[in-house]
Parts: sequence; structure tokens; C-alpha cells
Amino acid sequence: MPDPTLDPKRAARPTLEAVAARAGVSRATASRVVNGGAGVRQPLVDQVRRAVDELGYIPNHAARTLVTRRNGAVAVVIDEPEFRIFSDPFFSRQIRGISRELNAHDAQLVLLLVEGSGDFDRVTRYLAGGHVDGVLAFSLHTDDELPAILRRFQVPTVYGGRPDHPAAGEDAPQVPYVDCDNRGGAREAVRHLVSLGRRRIAHIAGPRDQVSALDRIDGYHDVLPDAGRELVAVGDFTTEGGARAMESLLDTRPDLDAVFVSNDLMASGALRVLRERGVRVPEDVAVVGFDDMASVAEAAVPPLTTVRQDVEGMGRLMVRLLMERLNSDTAAWPESVITPTELVHRASA
Repeated sequence: MPDPTLDPKRAARPTLEAVAARAGVSRATASRVVNGGAGVRQPLVDQVRRAVDELGYIPNHAARTLVTRRNGAVAVVIDEPEFRIFSDPFFSRQIRGISRELNAHDAQLVLLLVEGSGDFDRVTRYLAGGHVDGVLAFSLHTDDELPAILRRFQVPTVYGGRPDHPAAGEDAPQVPYVDCDNRGGAREAVRHLVSLGRRRIAHIAGPRDQVSALDRIDGYHDVLPDAGRELVAVGDFTTEGGARAMESLLDTRPDLDAVFVSNDLMASGALRVLRERGVRVPEDVAVVGFDDMASVAEAAVPPLTTVRQDVEGMGRLMVRLLMERLNSDTAAWPESVITPTELVHRASA
């Protein structure tokens, strides 16, 4: 006996006409309700939604786009090499926050990676094609082409991180961003090291073409304005970059007694070098990181004292700001948000 679930007549998808008939309304009314249009009385809206649930109707995306002029998709653009995005837990946590908030708004995440200048042509063509309702862009660099591209095509955008340094530029009032208090968090980290009696405090900085790294350098110098250049080494936000920077500092300032590191991955590399050189942490050199990536900070040897920023929460905030703009009847953008940081005490300092 044939399986009735394989009968094409029984397996056919419900149509909008069937929804309208079940709800007792016209096809035009059913279409407006299903596709997000306005001007339908609430009792009729309730009838149509009941019919949709009873029949298992799945709306046609193209039709919805025509009615709402929305694609239901948001692009997340990250200007970093692929290996960094998939090896640094910072990115996975931020994308997780973004994805969860987009799900709550029934919107799809489209991930666009920019590994080099050649990728901007591909990203430009995609954004110019109107495939997404807006863009969430983070890990920008000071010479980034992306802000100019987004301005040119007038794509609604929210930045993860303050877009320029030291001034956000003339576009800042129109383009909101979500960032943590990088400078304040760095100050708190260095003040903690000073409170421990450390006097030769070095800094492993992030890349100088990224605003977060520059803000953290500024926070370090706020507390230690007389720190010489030999106490600052520049890394690249990777474990190996932190290891190289720590080796350089130990070669030039073997008497240092503390180091503030601009992110947890570099701090893990610094801790490895200190162990290899027989330097005790925290007895000889105290170490403080930044980010509080639990998978890195808690697994470090010893566990890492670090500055916590709510990375997942910032991803959610980026989506909320974008949705606030997309759903607004005015041209005004919401205000940018700076989230607080918190020093998390563990064994390294």
C-alpha cells in the first residue's frame, strides 16, 4: 500500500489562497497580514494568523520583500584574516550575541569576511545589490575602506568599536557604534598593578591601526605618563604576537616587574614566554590581560587577571541599535553606546 505521506497532492504546500479561504478574507488582506503590511483590522489579523498556523503556511520571501521593502537579512562584515576570526574567541562571542539577537528579530545573519583590499570589490558589489537591510561592521582599522563604501551606498550601519581615533570623524553623529570603555579599563588594570607595588610596568599593545588598541595605550599612559618607549611593545592580538612582544620586552627591560597586555590571547603568549625563561608569575612579574575570554583566561597558567568586557552583550546591542534605526519613521540615528568594563581578579596579578 503506498505511503500517503508521499502523495504529491497531500504533500503540496498550502497556498495564500487557501489561507485566505480558511480565514474568510480576501487574498489581498491575507497577503498584507502575512507579509507585514499595514492597514488591516486586528480581528482580521488574528483570523489570518490562525489560518497560517492551522495550515502550516510558509510565506514567500520575495512577496514579503515587495510589501515590506525589507530583506530580513543583516550583513556582519569583519575586516580580519579568516584564521583570526576562527581562532580568536572574541569573534565567536560577538557573532553569537549578534546571531541570538537577530533570531529574536526574525532576521538572517550574512557573514562577509574581508581578508585584503581585493575583497572590498566583492563586498561592495554585494552591498550595492541591496541584499541586506543593514550592516554590522567590526574590527575596523584606521585606514579601512569600508566606512566610505557604506556611506556611498547609504547602507544603514552600526559599528562594533569606535570607528576612528582620536576623533570619530564628521560622520559620527549619523553612524552609531557600540564599544566598551577601553581606556577606562586599561587605567583600572594599570592602577591595580601599581597598587601591588609594581614600579616597572610594561605594556604589550595591540595593532596601532585599531582604535581599541590605541585607547588601551592611552589608558596605560594616563596612569604612567612617564613610561618610556622601551616599556611598550606592539603585538597583533594573537598568541604568537604576544609571545614575540614579551621576548622583546624581556630583552630590553629584564628588570620589569609587571605587564599589562592588550588582550587575553597575547597575554597567554606572554605567560608562556615568562615560564620558558624561568620568570615566576606573579612573584617576579605580574600580568593583567584584557577581554576576559574564559576559555583563555581561566585556562592560563596561572589563571589570568584581566579586564572583562561584555562581548556577547555588545553584539546584541549592535543589533538593537540597527533595528531601532530600521524601524524608525525618522531619519535620526540612535545614540552610540559605551559599555562598562570590570577587572576580574585571578592568580596572575
